[in-house]
Amino acid sequence: MREEKVARRYYVSGMVQGVGFRFFAQGAAERLGVNGFTRNLSDGRVEVYAIGSNKSVEALREELERGPRASHVSKVTEHEAEIDPRYAHSFSIEYDA
Repeated sequence: MREEKVARRYYVSGMVQGVGFRFFAQGAAERLGVNGFTRNLSDGRVEVYAIGSNKSVEALREELERGPRASHVSKVTEHEAEIDPRYAHSFSIEYDA
């Protein structure tokens, strides 16, 4: 039986830009079977939009709270989101924020 898909939007604060955070998020998402995207925001945060099973997006949040070695994550906020079919089949790094 397949788990129902959910979508979450995470906003990661701290020293998270210029340290490979988006590539870290992409790698973690792909390992966990999560689709969506990540991008830098102009206010210094990183946004991660995640689609997957509840268990897999929760596991991704745990990875985001840890971050890559060069980062320092001070906070991860989470918001429920609608599933956007444009991002439902892969995980990408976006550059338009």
